Amino acid sequence: MTELVAGLDLGSTGIKLLVADLQGREVLLRQRSTPWRDRPHGATELEADDLLATVRALLADVADGLAEATGDPGARISALGVSGMGETGFVVRPDMEVIAPGIAWFDPRGADQVRNLPDSLREQFAGRTGLPWGAQVTVAKLLLLRDAGVRLAGSRWTNLPEFVAASLGARLVGDISLVSRTGLLDQDTGLPWPQMLAYLGVDESFLPPLVSSGGHLGTASGNLVPPALEGAHVTVAGHDHLVSAVSGGLVASDRYHVSMGTAEVLLRVVDSPLSYEARSRLGSALINCVHHVVPGQHVLVAGVKTGLLMRRALQLFGVTDAAGRTALDADVLALEAGAELVEGAIEVHGARNDDGMLALNIRADGVTPAQAFRAVLRHGNDEIGRLTAVMDREVPPARSTLLTGGWVGMQSVCRARAEVLPDMSVSTRSQDTAFGAAMFAARLCETEAASPAQN
Repeated sequence: MTELVAGLDLGSTGIKLLVADLQGREVLLRQRSTPWRDRPHGATELEADDLLATVRALLADVADGLAEATGDPGARISALGVSGMGETGFVVRPDMEVIAPGIAWFDPRGADQVRNLPDSLREQFAGRTGLPWGAQVTVAKLLLLRDAGVRLAGSRWTNLPEFVAASLGARLVGDISLVSRTGLLDQDTGLPWPQMLAYLGVDESFLPPLVSSGGHLGTASGNLVPPALEGAHVTVAGHDHLVSAVSGGLVASDRYHVSMGTAEVLLRVVDSPLSYEARSRLGSALINCVHHVVPGQHVLVAGVKTGLLMRRALQLFGVTDAAGRTALDADVLALEAGAELVEGAIEVHGARNDDGMLALNIRADGVTPAQAFRAVLRHGNDEIGRLTAVMDREVPPARSTLLTGGWVGMQSVCRARAEVLPDMSVSTRSQDTAFGAAMFAARLCETEAASPAQN
């Protein structure tokens, strides 16, 4: 019987399931769109039933394809790692009943709650949590739900990967790399921040037991699980960008790992947490300093919403398929460096991590989609240059870069980023996060196989 492992990536654009063998050879990959529901004024929500239905269909699709992909009718998946986006999740009752929709991390709501945070908490927030204070942080969305009448006391918060893992039969836990994204964790103590919990109106039981990424959490069972996955070991691999970073092994401390999805994330690894004062300085520049998926390590995470802007630009230009994207890519590459538009002909805004609203101002006739898309890329470069300059003041400058994620398939994107990132290379994997989650599953198989001999 062929023993396989799988990695599930709950991404902002798509949900991916990658199957590999224990040596890391990719066997099968399937993907479905993340089932967001658009609401008025840019709001975006996720219903738990929609998410689980998508996961169920994806698992069944993969199970149906295993025999053909492996040539073994008895092939099955022995372990599953679940990774995914941070900030978004569900408030659940003790019986796992979901009591409010998930709110997208890029949903602009929460501005009132951001403004109304007491000064005593605002002043401590970045230094205490390692996060900049803003509407993207989970706790801002939780305050929004509380103020809308959702009863948080007596319930629990679960990030999307933890929720899906629990729905597949795992214990409900709080993965520390994901809980680090909530604004509820004190980075110095590694424990929930009491003052923020109190302001939210909950106690420490609001967060499930905190665990490191990659531990054994139970076995797959229930109506979401096809026979080829029943009994598989289940783990939460952690925050997607961090899982992507370790998909090829540990990240050198002098390298940028840049993951280009809906969010574009620049990551630097540090072997110990930076000081409260350094976290405060970084937070003021919208840079995080939080727990890594590798126990004992921390990461600097600088995010920009360039993927979201590029996606909306493609939609605006009527590019809806791979062929259209390839054609636009070629048009951008064909633009001559000297054939520039007059200064100010195109202005772009929205890349900052506290923005995300694509604003294109066209002040000249004859602007083509290729020229506008190039302007979006350059706007992203400007923001990345600002962020790297801030990080370089806190840690030694990086000497190399690995670029990963869905957008690296466009050569124009890669060429633009090579203008601002040092010694850049591009990942050859199509799905680094899903592959990284599968490798967490493979290590879990090794650990479980070794356990009897150790007892």
